[in-house]
Amino acid sequence: MKRKTAMMGLFLAFALILSYVETLIPFYFGVPGVKLGLANLAVILVLYQYGWKEALLLNVMRVFLAGFLFGNFFTIIYSLAGALSSFFMMNLLKKIKGFSMAGVSMAGGVFHNIGQIFIAYFVTKTVGIVFYLPVLLVAGLFTGLLTGLAAEKITKHTRKESMGE
Repeated sequence: MKRKTAMMGLFLAFALILSYVETLIPFYFGVPGVKLGLANLAVILVLYQYGWKEALLLNVMRVFLAGFLFGNFFTIIYSLAGALSSFFMMNLLKKIKGFSMAGVSMAGGVFHNIGQIFIAYFVTKTVGIVFYLPVLLVAGLFTGLLTGLAAEKITKHTRKESMGE
């Protein structure tokens, strides 16, 4: 139990570091809100290594801590909407065998953006916000793919390490 707690602390620190690094990267697609989603790497790794409860807890803690450290109230609301939408879809697809880690991550990237657009609509009461969706969906697929491939590579490497290869 102590090892798991320590590992979860390390994953939370990893997610927060990735969140901070993401704020430093000048990454602009011409559409507000498009980000790499680097912190989702920690969430995916925990989802596959420990399970959905731990991954959900990590995800929520990361959103609140990163929001307090690097953002504001609106950052937390938008991030939480995206993180929860993403998480529930990733957890569902993980349970359905046949999806790779990269595929699960891609769906997570897409649903992160859907969750944020949903909240943006209710905050702004602007129907035109939906026109951002196609660009955000493509961005979610792309960034989700990158994150998922990184998670697969890390998982493969850590399995080799734990097997003594």
